[in-house]
Amino acid sequence: MTDQRLAKVYLRISPGRFHYLKFILEGYDNLAILSAFDCSAGIVVVRYSQDTAREFFGLMAAIAKNLTNVSSYK
Repeated sequence: MTDQRLAKVYLRISPGRFHYLKFILEGYDNLAILSAFDCSAGIVVVRYSQDTAREFFGLMAAIAKNLTNVSSYK
């Protein structure tokens, strides 16, 4: 990694999907770091390196529907 600083992005997800996103990100070692920002509003902050940005945003695009719709896995 050339630049040690992490970029961050704030996302609004369904509040009940935090653990789902955390589980997915943990499956991709060192891809991103997830933190809660405002749990009741479903706002999270995700930190990622510029080296992994393409993979990270590709993953987010692929799972976006599952982050905003709790009923998709019921």
